[in-house]
Amino acid sequence: MKIRVIELPLDFGASRRGSDMGPSAIRLAGLRESLAEAGHICEEDFPGIPVPVQEFAEEGNERAKFLKPIAEACGELAARVEKAVDDGVFPLILGGDHSIAIGSLAGLGAAYRKRGESWGVLWVDAHGDFNTPGTTPSGNIHGMSLAISCGYGCGELTGLHGDFRKLDPANTALVGVRDLDRMEKKLMREAGLKVLTMTDVDRLGIAGAAGELIRFFSMRVEHLHVSVDMDALDPMVAPGVGIPLPGGFSYREVLFLAEELGASKLLDSVEVVEVNPVLDVRNQTAKMAVEIIRRLLGGTIY
Repeated sequence: MKIRVIELPLDFGASRRGSDMGPSAIRLAGLRESLAEAGHICEEDFPGIPVPVQEFAEEGNERAKFLKPIAEACGELAARVEKAVDDGVFPLILGGDHSIAIGSLAGLGAAYRKRGESWGVLWVDAHGDFNTPGTTPSGNIHGMSLAISCGYGCGELTGLHGDFRKLDPANTALVGVRDLDRMEKKLMREAGLKVLTMTDVDRLGIAGAAGELIRFFSMRVEHLHVSVDMDALDPMVAPGVGIPLPGGFSYREVLFLAEELGASKLLDSVEVVEVNPVLDVRNQTAKMAVEIIRRLLGGTIY
């Protein structure tokens, strides 16, 4: 398979700096070599998407911090992702914080809308990222990205790359969730998202949870995008993330989920975000990200 690696080193959407170095850390952890060993042809979308220096950018609205530079960078990402789909290559998007998904999903939404084809998103994350400027406790846009893509929030971002709802909430599932804000949870229920918390994963077992998600998407969509926030993993496995929360996926669980998704043949794009080398230990989290990508793209042990 031909894969196009698209990097957006943006960390404007989060409070803790450092995830802008995530794409470089993932490359240094052996991404290209891993993909080549799995039989894929890897091309880089070069040059990368430029991002202004945060210290010289205006924060702007405290309810949606750094909205302007995030919108500009995500607009460029959306165009590149749409072109990748149009060119018939597999987009592999590396961030950056999870606000970059606003661009990824806008590009995918535009590409599949032109074709009249259905698509969905599996959001692998400790958080819901379903706040709006009216509900957010922090003003950080990385906590709003999924809501924006589903049509909730400020018009500057919901209308990015076309004035249409980019993603149908009915074709959206989250897994690994273990931290939701009160108003965010209410909006998620109203939107009709499918949510598997870590409690659900414990109850079903990882095999049961993976099977339920694959059945969910198999019945609904022609294309599946998987967006992996590395904080879905337990900090013992992935310490290099901006918001580490105990009780996440174990090493074995996340690789099982990735391998099952890869075997399902549903995936047509992947995104990995929130690797923060400043907080990592010997690039452990980036190495984990590379292995997750390899499994999602069909890699197996034997």
